[in-house]
Amino acid sequence: MSFDNEKSSRVTAIETMIKNYIPKEEGYQKTVFEAMNYSLMAGGKRLRPMLMEETFLLFDGKDRDFLDPFMAAIEMIHTYSLVHDDLPAMDNDEYRRGRKTTHVVYGEAMAILAGDGLLNYAFETAAKAFDAISDTDSENEQLIQYKRVAKAMKILSQKAGIYGMIGGQVVDVEEYDGIIDRDRLDFIYQLKTAALVEASMMIGAVLAGATETEVGQIEKIAGGIGLAFQIKDDILDVTSTEEVLGKPIHSDEKNQKTTYVSIMGINEAEKEVVKISEEAVRIYDALPYQNEYLRALILQLIYREK
Repeated sequence: MSFDNEKSSRVTAIETMIKNYIPKEEGYQKTVFEAMNYSLMAGGKRLRPMLMEETFLLFDGKDRDFLDPFMAAIEMIHTYSLVHDDLPAMDNDEYRRGRKTTHVVYGEAMAILAGDGLLNYAFETAAKAFDAISDTDSENEQLIQYKRVAKAMKILSQKAGIYGMIGGQVVDVEEYDGIIDRDRLDFIYQLKTAALVEASMMIGAVLAGATETEVGQIEKIAGGIGLAFQIKDDILDVTSTEEVLGKPIHSDEKNQKTTYVSIMGINEAEKEVVKISEEAVRIYDALPYQNEYLRALILQLIYREK
């Protein structure tokens, strides 16, 4: 099976799994459920849950009952961030993944509430992993499982919060005199984008029983992937088309945002993507484990067109 076919198969499986966790569209508050599900099931690469799953498999993880709630949760958090990103007060985009954004369809107030709902529901969903701990296991095994799930919850909350994604978003929306320098831009990218990639892969490793040292190595790999991914986004915003990308192009220029392209040009930005990605692969190859699909996925991010 080709890489693209394997990837498509995994995306389909992930989307089927996520459907098991979405709220039912009923009750007096059903509009917010509809808006949440509209956003969450709008398609996309499902990169973060895929990276979590493949890292789990890299470390020979066995019990998916612990993994699936976190896979769904990370996609909910990523989706809420996109819903809020698209708001008039932020990027003011009208299209995402080839269709109208949540605030255009449901109104600004409901989009804010849908984003809030997805964030809170993500942690409610992740907490379901505790329910997977079996009373029939030994006390020692139960303790190990509790510690793994608790550590995964801690990673999820830190990487999504003020010291992670939200922190990066804060610096991104603040206005500065003159152009943002590269150090500040790297800070934004490392928190706003890379933090959730780090969370995804670290959680997969933790739930599979990886050591502290191994989790640290995974964090470095994921940080490189996330940074390269965001720089590639900068490039595609200039070089791609709205049809291929599934969202408006030249939005960075419209919003007068500093990017790697505006700082160093397309060619040098492309070189940075390759350099950062190859370093991530180097660290990955030093691990005493193999997951050929995960390695191919990391490399594919360098050359993606959307």
